[in-house]
Amino acid sequence: MSSSTAEKSTHQRPLLSIIIPAYNEASNLPQLIKELNEVLVSLDVAPEILFADDGSTDSTWEMIEALHREHDFVRGVRLSRNFGHQYALLAGLANAKGDAVITMDGDLQHPVTMLPELFNEWRRGNMIVHTRRIDPPTLSFFKKITSKLYYKIFSYLSGVKIQSGMADFRLLDRRVVEDILQFNEEGLFFRGIVQWVGYRTTTLPYTCRERFSGTSKYSLQKMFKLAWNGITSFSIVPLRLTIFIGVITSCIAFAEILYAIGVKLFSDSAVPGWASAISVLSFLFGVLFIFLGIVGEYLGRILVEVRQRPRYLVSDTVGIRNICRDKQNDTTP
Repeated sequence: MSSSTAEKSTHQRPLLSIIIPAYNEASNLPQLIKELNEVLVSLDVAPEILFADDGSTDSTWEMIEALHREHDFVRGVRLSRNFGHQYALLAGLANAKGDAVITMDGDLQHPVTMLPELFNEWRRGNMIVHTRRIDPPTLSFFKKITSKLYYKIFSYLSGVKIQSGMADFRLLDRRVVEDILQFNEEGLFFRGIVQWVGYRTTTLPYTCRERFSGTSKYSLQKMFKLAWNGITSFSIVPLRLTIFIGVITSCIAFAEILYAIGVKLFSDSAVPGWASAISVLSFLFGVLFIFLGIVGEYLGRILVEVRQRPRYLVSDTVGIRNICRDKQNDTTP
């Protein structure tokens, strides 16, 4: 906990903000608020529950407005379209006022009963409190293997260690939130950023609950996109690997050329092995196009950064007077 936050917390109840990105979660929000209320009454805090509606197409925003009328500590920002989970989190962080900020999903898979444990760890001086999911027996073998493999690859390439099972269910101190809001990069990957900033941290295990209702909004395509953004945001190792593999394949091609010349000079027959030569050339061209794709991905990210477009747009708010927009665009005081 930062010294200013600790000093403030000793004189008055700390403000605890809970940020919940929501995309088509209208049926889950009433139950979520009910469970949050039951837990928050046991904590000596002034609560703020801030929903970030990521361009929902159902009645999620209308439900947020209704919950605000019922509970004055419920607030919300509505993005103009679906910008993605990470940018909804960013919009929530930009508008949260808490001394401590907890981020969690709106489908009730993150156990609300863990909030006191997160808060108590913050009270003990931990500025970041991570959570690590204990995989239930029902989790598919494919998801278990791909999750573990991805985080091992990410940690190796980026130098930022992330354990398998870590997600966007965590507590952040106010100072950490202010530091994170200085990141203006495109392709946000909060799991990596939170690890990168450092500070005193701890990790708590939890068992994931079943969704209260509805289906997961994270398709395989979205999961792959998030994974790729994570690697390219934190590492240029893929570019360096292209150089290394390029040198090896060039040596193979050069050896093939020398072999063909040698057969031509010292043999009366036609150059044999034309099939293998074609195979090698096809392989080399395939590798070349893959490398061009990787380089093009990084160039595309540079282009997006140079444009400096806002990473999200807020179309509506409820319970928020001073709207904090994306810093790439402007910040309303």
